[in-house]
This record gives sequence, C-alpha cells and structure tokens, in this order.
Amino acid sequence: MEPARGVWWSLGHFILFLPYFIGLLILGFIKGIILAPIICVIMAVGNSTIAIGLWPAHVVWSYFCILSAKRLGPVMKVVVCILFTPVLAIWPFSIVVGSILGGLAYGFLGPIFGTFKAVGEGKTDQFRHCIIDGTWDTVQWSFTFVRDLADVCLYSFFSMMDDLRKQGMPEGKIEIRIVYLPVAILLGLLGVVVDFPMISVIAAVKSPYMLFKGWHRLFQDCVGREGPFLETICVPFAGLAILLWPLAVAGAVLGSMVSGIFLGLYAAVIVYQESSFYLGLCYVVAAVSIYDEYSNDVLDMPEGSCFPKPRYRRNPGLSASSSFSRGGSLKHAPSRSGSLRVPMIELKPLELLDSFFQECRRQGEFLVLEGLITAQEIADVISVKDSVRVITIGLPAYCLYLALLRSGKANSSGIILSDNATEITSANRPKDAFYDWFLNPLLVMKDQIKAQNLTESEEDYLGKLVLLSGDGQKLKNSNIGPPPESELRRAELDALARRLQGITKSISRYPTYRRRFENIMKAISEELDRRSIGSNRGPQTVPRSKSTFGRIFSTQRSFKNKTSNHGVRQEDERDVEIV
Repeated sequence: MEPARGVWWSLGHFILFLPYFIGLLILGFIKGIILAPIICVIMAVGNSTIAIGLWPAHVVWSYFCILSAKRLGPVMKVVVCILFTPVLAIWPFSIVVGSILGGLAYGFLGPIFGTFKAVGEGKTDQFRHCIIDGTWDTVQWSFTFVRDLADVCLYSFFSMMDDLRKQGMPEGKIEIRIVYLPVAILLGLLGVVVDFPMISVIAAVKSPYMLFKGWHRLFQDCVGREGPFLETICVPFAGLAILLWPLAVAGAVLGSMVSGIFLGLYAAVIVYQESSFYLGLCYVVAAVSIYDEYSNDVLDMPEGSCFPKPRYRRNPGLSASSSFSRGGSLKHAPSRSGSLRVPMIELKPLELLDSFFQECRRQGEFLVLEGLITAQEIADVISVKDSVRVITIGLPAYCLYLALLRSGKANSSGIILSDNATEITSANRPKDAFYDWFLNPLLVMKDQIKAQNLTESEEDYLGKLVLLSGDGQKLKNSNIGPPPESELRRAELDALARRLQGITKSISRYPTYRRRFENIMKAISEELDRRSIGSNRGPQTVPRSKSTFGRIFSTQRSFKNKTSNHGVRQEDERDVEIV
C-alpha cells in the first residue's frame, strides 16, 4: 500500500476504505464473540490443570533446591525462602486468572487479526479466507499455548532450580551482612514514603501532555495513512487506539505510581551495596530526578530535570541512572520520525528462530552421518522425553558455535546466519526481550573465539567439544581429534565450550523452544527412517546430487576447507558414505 500523496487524496481514500473496513471489523467481531468462550475454556482448563497439578511439586522442589543451594549462605537461604513464598502462593491463582483473561482476549482478537490478514496482498480467494481465517488456527494456537506452559512448568522451572542447587561460586557463597539489614529496610520504607507521592504527582502533571501528544500523532497518521494505519491489518487496532488512548494514559500514570514504590525500595539496595546511610538518602532524592529525566525521554520533552540529583554511588559507573538519563543509552536512540526517514530492515523474531531450528535439523542430519550422534538418541528425545544432553543442549550449541565461527572469520559486527546473507546486529535485531538477553553474550563469545586465532584442528576439536561435553562418557569414547598440546590452551577451549553450552541451556528454557526443537527432532527421525539409515542395514553410497544428507555434508563442513568471503568453506564434489 503506497504512502499518502496528499491530504485530500488521503482523506478520500480513507473515506472509500471506511465501509470496507467496517464490514471486515463486524465479521471479525462476530467470529471473535463466537470463539472467545471456546478459547477461554481451553486455555483456562488446560493451564489451570497444569499449574495446580504441579504446584505441590514446585513448592517442595523450590524449597529443597534453595536450602541445598551451594552458592547461598545460611542467612541468604532463609531470606530467599521468605521472598519466594508469596511467589509460590500466588502462582496458581495468577495462572488461573491470566488464562481466563488471556483466553478471552486472544479468542476475541485472534479472529479479528485473521480476518484482516485474509485480505492482505497476495491472497487469493479472499472471501473464503475472510470467513475461515482466524477460526481453526486460533483454536490450534490455544492448545499450543497450553503446551508451552506445560514445557515451562515441567522443564524450564526444574532446570533453573537444579542450576541453583548445583552451581557453586568460585569466590565464595552469597551471604547477607545482617548488620546492614535494619538500616536498609528503614531507607527502603523512607524511599517509598518520599518517592511514591512525588513520582505520582509528576506523572499526573505530565499526563495531559501525553494525552494530547498521542492523539495528535494518531490522528495525523489516520489522515495520512501512515504509521499503524499503513497496513490493513493494523487499521482496526490503530483506530481503537484513538478511542482508548485515555485508558492508555491512565494506565501509564498507574504504572508510574507503581514504579515509584520500586524506585523507593531500591534505596535499601543502595544502602546495602554502598554500606552507607548517607548515600541511601542521596538516592531517595535522586530517584525523583531519575524518573523525571526518563519520562522526558519517553514524551520527547526537553532533556534534564528541575529536581536535584545528588551522587549516590562511590563508583559513578554503577549509577542506575545512566540507563535512564539522556546521557545513557537513550541519548542516541532514533526518534520515530527519524526511523521513518531512514528505513531499516528489522529482522522478524519468528524468521530468525525458524532459521536457527532449520540449521539444527541440517546439522543433526550431518552429525548422524559422521557418527557423532545416533538415531537412538534422537528417538529418546522424542518418545521417552529423555534429556539427552548431546541432542538437547549439544546440538543447538554446536549450531551456535558454527555461526559464531563463521561470523568471526567474516569480521562481522554481528552474527551471520547459515544462509550467509542474513546478519543479526545490535541495530536490526528484533526488539523482543529474548534477543536482549542472549544476543550480547553471543557477540562477546564470538569476539572471544575470534581472539583465540584457532587452527583448523582446534576449530574441529572445539566444535566436537561443544557438541559432546555434556556427556562425559560419550566424549571419552568419541574420536574428537588430538587436543592442543598446551594445558592452558585446552583449558581455554574447555571454558569456551562450557560457556556456550551454558548460554544454550538458558535459551532452551524459552517457552516455545522445547516444542519447536522436538518438531525438528521428529523431522530428522522421519528423514532417517525414509533413508533407511539404521544399525540393521549396511552402508550404501548415495550420489551427492541426489542425497539430502549429501547436500548438507557439502555445505556444512565449515572448518575443513578454504573459507569464502563470508567464512563459508567450499568442498569438492564426491559421494557420501551413509553408515
């Protein structure tokens, strides 16, 4: 859809579009009203059964892991147990209420989204799609949400608690200095008493400006068919945003009031960390200025604050305000209008995840050929749900290692995916929190691997170490090549492998990860069955041009031959022996 070419043309085009839009909106409303109760029942019953059924196990295992944690001191264990108690208490209730409200919202909005997607560009038979889109797929996704919650409760939760129980601290246990607790609690309460009313008043004073600024921008986009009104699917929600913008402003004010409580309580942390009552008082005063500067950034108001901002850290580099003030990371953040003038292709999260899991599939098939993993291990992950670390952690970590190695050889500032055309950088990465958590550590690891100046044999050794280090017996029995002669070099490569496996283990706890990874394992297993690869059959030679595995073999051995400009190695054509 083309951008606006003039005010009158835009206005006329919008008037002509209005009946069409209203018809689609009514159809979406009808489907939403019908499906909302169904989706609500599916999600409420499914999620509530999982949360309530596993709640006793979560409670027992949580306290057991906390009390037996190697990294926590005795007093710290008591404090963590006390703080964890209300979380465990409200967990089933929050799941039940959230599932009911989320089911109603998704059951109502999902069909509306599907109805407007049905008339997008490139769609054929739009009338039929307007009727059926957003119905059955919404029901399917509701079951998917239940499955993802089950993975979180059955896998992610127990995995995180196991890490807390087993991991130790090389520099000693985490313990609380009891002598500073009374002072910290006192300053925390004082911070709430001072900062909560001050921040509430500031938010209330700035709310009219936020109201009219938002309305001005939305109406401007509505007339000019820009911003959220540019895409057909976004029009109903952008129009709804105009009507509900006062509620959004009221929600922002309430959110600011709640943030005032936490900003005030953070004074207790400052007192404890700095071991100073005076610095805690300084933070109570500075917190108002921190919020004022941050709200000015959000509303695009003049920078700075009229409130005093005393120094509350002995080390200025630890100042929490650096991330909120204009002197921090927000200073160079592009404005909305600037980003429209200088278009940037932002990668879509699902496309990146699809690329990663497809790479896991290709590498899994290739590693079966090399004998580093077996079909039985893949079958165990699928059928028995056994946690085979070589598959569940080692294989994804190995794929990440290849991407980091490829990116380092290409001197990329980001991470180059397996298609050698897509590069993830800090500028074009998706804005999801998932990428905030994991992209920067991977970029650091890429630089560390690049700084090692690995030889070809070390690249091969490190890759197999990343793949197999989760299974000591398999690592011992597998031929992973000669290790480096230097003990220091071996220790450095072992540390890199452990860190990459640790990052991968954290990624594997992401709610949708386990479901998608198991689907990839099923695809590999089906391909293995189709190719009749198993222990009961002898070797067979398949020409590379006709073999899926052969194509994988020819493109994925990225560390045995000469690299191209993007770090991808080329290999001569030859037949592949399938064992």
